Parts: sequence; structure tokens; C-alpha cells
Amino acid sequence: MSKPLPIGPVMIDVAGLTLTGQEQEMLRHPNTGAVILFARNYQDPTQAIELIAAIRAARNGTLLIAVDQEGGRVQRFQNGFTRLPPAAAYLAAPELAEPAGWLMAAELLAVGVDFSFAPVLDIDCGVSQIIGDRSFASDARQATQLSSAFRRGMNAAGMAATGKHFPGHGAVALDSHLTLPVDERDLDSIRAKDLMPFRQLISEGLEGIMPAHVLYPAIDGNPAGFSAFWIQQVLRQELAFNGVVFSDDLSMAGAAGAGDFPDRAKLAQQAGCDMLLVCNNPAAAEQVLEALPIMDNPVREQRLLAMQGRRQWQRSELLTNAQWQQTVTLIQQLSDHHA
Repeated sequence: MSKPLPIGPVMIDVAGLTLTGQEQEMLRHPNTGAVILFARNYQDPTQAIELIAAIRAARNGTLLIAVDQEGGRVQRFQNGFTRLPPAAAYLAAPELAEPAGWLMAAELLAVGVDFSFAPVLDIDCGVSQIIGDRSFASDARQATQLSSAFRRGMNAAGMAATGKHFPGHGAVALDSHLTLPVDERDLDSIRAKDLMPFRQLISEGLEGIMPAHVLYPAIDGNPAGFSAFWIQQVLRQELAFNGVVFSDDLSMAGAAGAGDFPDRAKLAQQAGCDMLLVCNNPAAAEQVLEALPIMDNPVREQRLLAMQGRRQWQRSELLTNAQWQQTVTLIQQLSDHHA
């Protein structure tokens, strides 16, 4: 048996409910390190368990499986999963933020997902439709307390957390999936407000962070995800973060200014991103896998290994677990009330 491959620096996706031969080949590429799943990859828990097992079996080595399962508008797995309210709902019931984080994480881990890209640490400034109720609060202290509680719940279930979108996406109206938003504020304004939840959760041991595809021209000429100033100076040095930096999806329009896909990947990597997301564009993912040098990076690999899920229950065990049953009732009541 050949030596297991290390975790590569690229996160890719797959097209459907089962793997194609070409996708199996891509999963075996040395630069592949993770797969992000979408609603199109999900039918029910049994199918998800089978797909995730097939993804892992295709690679000789560790592979991370991720999904966006914040709740509200952003919950990829629904049928057979508890419907979670948006983050803003916990303002009315702060005592439920931690149980909700536990519930989200426990249900995903039980089907084999390592982590969800959560919690959102953006402060709602009342202008961003793409963030909006995905934010825990418009008050930075409340957002910090609630997101910290949500992460504690995730950790208790065995899941690492990823705070997004550094240094803050809540003050721009435009959607970075469609264009490059510009935030004209100065660094002191962002430090005083938007960085508060990042600073606090980093001090508590936050495992991952995703920078925003947002340009802050008063501070740096590159969007945050391509900026050595934001990633190395502010995040690594000033805030002393030593977890994983995930690029936001390099296929998003907010990334287009950085050039073609290999250029975007190299720029993000040079800026300090540990893992690069290339979604919804298999040809672009192949280009990035081929373009990046294949190199061992023990520091990056240790950071990424910390994102592995620590599953405590098989799904059948979880469904008979008293904590799960009680928490589902509470969160469903909150969801119904918020709706």
C-alpha cells in the first residue's frame, strides 16, 4: 500500500448524489484536501452517509468534508435534519445559542461531515442583504457572546468552528458572490466593532477563519482573502490566530479581480490562505489542482487536522439520545416562533 497522502490545500465539490469516475480521480490528486457538499449533493441521511463514505474511500489519506449549515437561509441538509433558525433568532433566546450549535454539529457529525462553516461573526449593520439575519446581532458585544456560545456547543459535540467573514462583511450592501463589495471604513472603525467577535473567539481557541471577498481600500489594495496585510499582519500577528485560514470560494465574482483561477489560487496562498475553495466549476478546480506546486507543509497540515470531526454518535444512536430529543424540541419551537 502506498504511503497515505497528506491533506492537500484545495477544497473541491462534486456534482450530484453519487461520485463520477472523474471526481474520484480529482479526489486522488495530491493537492486535494477537502470536499464541500451542497444541497444538490443531499437527498436524505442514508444517501449522505453513503456519498461521504465513497468520497473518503476514493482517497488514500485524510480528507475533510464540509458543508454550510448555519441555519435560516443557509442550511444545505434539510430532509431528516432539524431546521435551524437564522443566527439573529438567538437574540430573543440567548440560552439556546449553545444548544443549537451542539445540535447542528451532532447531526452533521453523525452522517460523517467534519465541520460546518459556522458561526458567522459579521456584525449586522443594516445594509447587507446577503448577511442580514445570518448575523447574530447588530451590537458587537451581543454578536460576540452569542457566536461564542454557538461555538461552545459545536465543540461540545466534537466539531471545530470556522468564523466568517473576516474582518467583517456586514457593512457592505453588495453580494460578493456577484460582484466585489467595497467597504470604505478605516482600520480603527473596523477594529473597534467588526473585529470584536474575531478577537474574542480567537482567544477562546477558534479553529478556522474565512476572509471576506470584500475590498477595504482605505486599508489595503487587495480584497481581504488575497491580502497579506489582513491575513498575516492583522489575523496572524495582531490577533495571534494560528488556526486554518480558508479562502472564500475562488469562483465567486468578488475574487475575479485577482485573475484566472490559478492566479487567484496562488495569490490567496501567498497572502496566507491554508485551504482554497473552488466550487461549482470543475474545470477551474482541475486547473487549480494542476497549477499549484505539490509540497509538504507540516504546519498547514497540523492546522487542517484540527478541523477533523470527532463523532460521538452514529445517527441511529443520536436519534435515541435524550439530549438530542430535548434540544430538537427547543430549537423547533424557536424556529417556529421566528418564522
